[in-house]
Amino acid sequence: MTGSKEQVYAPGHHPSQTKHHEWRTAENSAAHLIPHLQRLGRERPHLRVLDVGAGSGTITASLAKYLPPDGTILGTDISDDILARAREHAAAQGPDVARRVAFQRASVYELPFPDGAFDVVHAHQVLCHLASPADAVREMARVCAPGGVVALREADLRMWCAWPALDGLERFQRLMADVLVANGGQAEGGRRLLSWVLEAGAERGDVEVGFGTWCYSAPEDRRAWGGSMINRLRTGQMRDKGIELGIVTEEGIEEMIKAWEEWIGADDATLGIVNGEVIWKKK
Repeated sequence: MTGSKEQVYAPGHHPSQTKHHEWRTAENSAAHLIPHLQRLGRERPHLRVLDVGAGSGTITASLAKYLPPDGTILGTDISDDILARAREHAAAQGPDVARRVAFQRASVYELPFPDGAFDVVHAHQVLCHLASPADAVREMARVCAPGGVVALREADLRMWCAWPALDGLERFQRLMADVLVANGGQAEGGRRLLSWVLEAGAERGDVEVGFGTWCYSAPEDRRAWGGSMINRLRTGQMRDKGIELGIVTEEGIEEMIKAWEEWIGADDATLGIVNGEVIWKKK
């Protein structure tokens, strides 16, 4: 690792920030990993998986169903509060999931595990919040065993596609990206993911690259996503930071809230978000 770094999740873990995270599952947010997880599970009956920046643990717990009978998955995060929520979620999935899944506090910059401790290391929407993404990837690769994989997925906040084409939604997208950058994060993570992996030491021939999408259009998905964005505009760190930096005004916030309310109520509403995806096959 280069220099001294502290991992900080600037948006925090207020329900307005994390509610929409709990929509995420292995199927809608880590599909690029599943075939590799199944393949490695056949080869390694005691498959060891590390899920870095697990948050509420919904992806962690749903990945567990793809493990071999003796496989395990450990989720990490830097917040004790969100890890408590993740443990509750895993326990609610039943005893089979609960016995496979555990959680531990840890920073991606300094993972408290020996070299090669895991067969699969996964991170979803973690690097975009970091000032030094390549250093984090290098640390994840360190704890990945030879023959295993490092699986990463990052949204690109410059690549949204929404209908109806409301000015308030376009301004919200810019606000979200600008605040992320102001917090020291990366707004273009999806398109830069490969470059970070190569900077971390990967050889190009060992890396699979692709793009996946999230689509929010069903009524329940619109309510979950749009409602969470409205809550963030009313009470979240993004609102406070945007106003503090002069990126947005109170009037602008209200216009964005109205746009999200209109979007939630529109039967023809869609929102597509592009995510970069990488599988680094470790030698």
